Amino acid sequence: MALRIGTRSLSRVFKHQSHTHRSYSIQQLPGDYSVVLPKEPFVWGVSHIIPRPVPIHIPRPPYIKGDRPILDYSKYGELYEGDGRIALGSPEEKSLRRAALLARDVLNYASTLAKIGVTTETIDIALHEWITTHGAYPSPLLYSGFPKSCCTSVNNILCHGVPDDRPLEDGDIVNIDVTVYVDGYHGDTSRTFLIGDVDEPGRRLVDITNNALDLAIQYCGPGKPFKGIGKAIHDHIHRSGNYCVSQRFTGHGVGSAFHRPPWILHHLNDEPGVMLPGHCFTIEPIIIEGLDPTDWTFPDGWAASTENCSRGAQAEHMVLITEDGYDVLTA
Repeated sequence: MALRIGTRSLSRVFKHQSHTHRSYSIQQLPGDYSVVLPKEPFVWGVSHIIPRPVPIHIPRPPYIKGDRPILDYSKYGELYEGDGRIALGSPEEKSLRRAALLARDVLNYASTLAKIGVTTETIDIALHEWITTHGAYPSPLLYSGFPKSCCTSVNNILCHGVPDDRPLEDGDIVNIDVTVYVDGYHGDTSRTFLIGDVDEPGRRLVDITNNALDLAIQYCGPGKPFKGIGKAIHDHIHRSGNYCVSQRFTGHGVGSAFHRPPWILHHLNDEPGVMLPGHCFTIEPIIIEGLDPTDWTFPDGWAASTENCSRGAQAEHMVLITEDGYDVLTA
């Protein structure tokens, strides 16, 4: 369900979570765009969605057995050991780079699909076919029970949007988040796309998000404290005006595991630890219009929306720390 919102056209929206019915005020949100809300009547969870099959010859990540998730992973998270660093110059680094480049190519293909009138379900089908045709597994599929092969997050959806039959509208922004598993490694990247004639505030939001990611990456290097990533993002959006960054969702180490330490915080923080050669992680800030980062989760258990229905944009790259700097593996 979508409602059209402008600075004067909608004063209240209704949010349903658990079995409560509450309303929230929208105060001077910029721009003109459709607010995405859960369809009614609500369906709780995603067990009613039938996952698309993956050819049996394609190797699965460890959290999948056949075409079913391993429930222990859903409950306890992924299993990993060590500090996650890749031996530079090794066959493992070569496999990691291949996965990252494949993810980049998938996202570039997604950019050709993100158009007015195209449903996010259609995008998911196309990306699923593209990934499996190239001998890879779409990492989100059945990860902790997620039912689709990519995440598509429109307007006020910050992340983890489940592809569905809603056509993309003129003026939407949509983040498409793709991860592929090939040669025992994950490649992970995302970008927010402009659909048709996006208003100036929406375009500015996406530009600020892309710039925040670029500045965070430029900070990286061996010996640099991880907490500096959040400071680089904070300083940029503070200079840019009335924006904030989601504190709920983080970047993460990535390689043979989909998600693992180091966890990358995008806001001001005092987390310990420094970057070392061989560390590979994502930086993926979600920048939000206004100063309220509060979010809530749809009845599907996945899509996270701002409470006040302001828009969020996200951009993501994989960064590998080298002996003398960094490489952006998904660029």
